[in-house]
Amino acid sequence: MIGRRRLLAGALGLAAPSLIAGGASAAAPRRLSLLNLHTGEKLAATYFEAGRYLPDALAALNHVLRDHRTGEAHAMAPGLLDLVAVLAGRFGASDAVQVISGYRSPASNAALHARSGGVATRSLHMQGMAMDIRIPGVALASLRDAALALGRGGVGFYPASDFVHVDVGRVRRW
Repeated sequence: MIGRRRLLAGALGLAAPSLIAGGASAAAPRRLSLLNLHTGEKLAATYFEAGRYLPDALAALNHVLRDHRTGEAHAMAPGLLDLVAVLAGRFGASDAVQVISGYRSPASNAALHARSGGVATRSLHMQGMAMDIRIPGVALASLRDAALALGRGGVGFYPASDFVHVDVGRVRRW
């Protein structure tokens, strides 16, 4: 008789490819092209290949996604990179995903929170688990709807500021 844990592990193993990359094989290369709007830095990188995340590419992405106010970099959650790559892929984005905010240091977050009630005191940006983005040529509402449909974390809609917040925390919307 097969144990319940073994059965669940097998089921998750079969489902993993579609859970990870929106239907692509779990081992398929994953690529992301980003433009940091505050620093002007642009990077196109294959960050996952042959079934593993590539440390040099992750380090380069962490650098581009650093806090532009302090220069401090932080490890970004690989699942967040996967989420943004899936969103870009859904729209066939040929231009880089524009990043308004990636990692945010606690000092930067506190300063932003003091100026705006819309900035969470425990923002997932401080853990490398959130990005504020837009994709050239994609309506903001369409980007929001696609992120919500994935059900991989929080989605905030900021049309007046022209970005969508995506994170890999618990599923929620605002």
